[in-house]
Amino acid sequence: MTVYLLRHGATAANEAHLYCGVTDLPLSEAGRAALAALRYSVLPGARYYTSDRLRCRQTLELLFGPVEATVVPALREMDFGAFEMKSYEELKDDPAYQAWLTGDNEANPTPGGESGAEMTRRALAAFREIAEKGENAVIVTHGGVMAAVMAALFPGEGKNRYQWQRPPGGGYRLEWAGEWGYGPLP
Repeated sequence: MTVYLLRHGATAANEAHLYCGVTDLPLSEAGRAALAALRYSVLPGARYYTSDRLRCRQTLELLFGPVEATVVPALREMDFGAFEMKSYEELKDDPAYQAWLTGDNEANPTPGGESGAEMTRRALAAFREIAEKGENAVIVTHGGVMAAVMAALFPGEGKNRYQWQRPPGGGYRLEWAGEWGYGPLP
């Protein structure tokens, strides 16, 4: 079984370095152009899955054409709550932001949002449900979700969530042969 785990293309929020989780943004023009330059081979008999966010659905269509896809809301990015659609520069003097940023932001939720651990539980449950079908799959999701899945599947690598990040449109090719193996995609 092969699974492509792909990050959506760039949005205006990515380009402005904003925390963007639940906000439903489209791809930016630059994001669309960058995706047009990528070429992924079609997986024979693959089923397609995507987060319910527009940027993921648009990425799937740009990379693979008008394929039938299952929308999985649990593949949505972390809810950044009060920090949503704000930059570090806007937040750096906010005591709540500093407490979250310098504390255990994996365990501690953002004000009005969720923690990294909550998002990871949700995303892993969705990934496992897809993988248990034993079919080739393409999953278009978000950077945080991708990183959480990779960190959980490959804990021996010692990488944190940010080290597993791939550029917009990039991702991993996962292979199941009794255990998971992987390789990077563009």
